[in-house]
Amino acid sequence: MSSTQKDQHEARSQYSQEADKPHRRKGEKPYSCDECGKDFTQAGHLKSHQVIHSGVKPYSCDLCGKSFNRAGSLKRHQLIHSGVKPYSCDECGKSFTQAGHLKTHQLIHSAVKPYSCDECGKSFAETRGLKNHQLIHSGVKAYSCDLCGKSFLRAGHLKTHQLIHSGVKEYICGLCAKAFARNEHLQKHLVTHSGIKVYSCDFCGKTFNNIQYRNIHLLIHTGNDVYCCDQCGKPFTTDAQLQQHMFSHIEERPYKCDLCEKTFKTPNQLNKHQQIHTRK
Repeated sequence: MSSTQKDQHEARSQYSQEADKPHRRKGEKPYSCDECGKDFTQAGHLKSHQVIHSGVKPYSCDLCGKSFNRAGSLKRHQLIHSGVKPYSCDECGKSFTQAGHLKTHQLIHSAVKPYSCDECGKSFAETRGLKNHQLIHSGVKAYSCDLCGKSFLRAGHLKTHQLIHSGVKEYICGLCAKAFARNEHLQKHLVTHSGIKVYSCDFCGKTFNNIQYRNIHLLIHTGNDVYCCDQCGKPFTTDAQLQQHMFSHIEERPYKCDLCEKTFKTPNQLNKHQQIHTRK
């Protein structure tokens, strides 16, 4: 047999072997993970996936030591240290290190809010927004201060509170050099230099440029301790009145009317609204 005939014979033999293999339909995923049941089109993809279940994380970041089970995951992580944000939003220009983060962000501009609260029906563009919102309904304050024990709904609120204990006062008045831990405290202080008396007594109308002076003055009229809102300074004679007032400072409207789906910040507002339907 000549070399040419030999080559042709081997080619026909190889073709015959390939033809004898079971034919795989397009989209078929014959490789399944024994741990979670996820299916894959290629054995290599299954093998890469199974690393997740092994707990082995052989790829470590040289800068922070964080470990990953895949080289691709490490590569994406390293973008954080590089400062490179190659994925930009066409709507607002905000940049991201990962394409997935950009895609999630773009839901804000699309007006699509696929994540809804089971309690009140409010919708959110991101799962993070829904998760934060649901804390309102749960009443759980999972973030506690190690120094004083005060608890908060959100990590950000705890972080802001901890500035009180840290002694760090990065907001400084340019007129008298007095320092404050929070910017809102500085803004309130600046009123004292303006000469404007924005805090007034609801009983006699007397005005003050300092909220503490106004609160001390209120004792003349009430004879009792005054409960003041730490957001706007408005005073109340009872704690219950203050707690009711605090709803005015939140953006959430968790109470929804079952008849017209209008939403409200407080249960009292909802009850008053529902009288409209009962009178009809």
